[in-house]
Amino acid sequence: MSEYKNRGFLLKQRAFLKLYVYKIIDHSKGYGSQYLNDLQKEFSVFGYKPTHTELYKVLHQLTRDGYVKREKQIKGQKGVDFQEIVLYQLTDEGKKEYDLYKVQMKKELERCRGLLDKALKDHFGPVS
Repeated sequence: MSEYKNRGFLLKQRAFLKLYVYKIIDHSKGYGSQYLNDLQKEFSVFGYKPTHTELYKVLHQLTRDGYVKREKQIKGQKGVDFQEIVLYQLTDEGKKEYDLYKVQMKKELERCRGLLDKALKDHFGPVS
């Protein structure tokens, strides 16, 4: 089991991204660039744009740890199209790990939110 340990001021970017990668893979079998486009679109309103490198570091880590399996497939029609993609899917162990990770991240996100709410309150008044 991977364990997230707070090592700093706020949640590490990779830990945050890992939470969303788990969610995306759990809900649909897909491929990396598809995940990246979805995440970039979802977080653009907050000024956060995950990069190709960040996403694939998370995918590779989850694969190495045995939480995600990869399956190569041709995108489009066989014999006509030749673009090979790698689809990702949670393993049974990965599903268990995702549930544990969500519990850990909920605590960590609440800690971070408390810290940010305190700063907003201390410098700008009551938080709405």
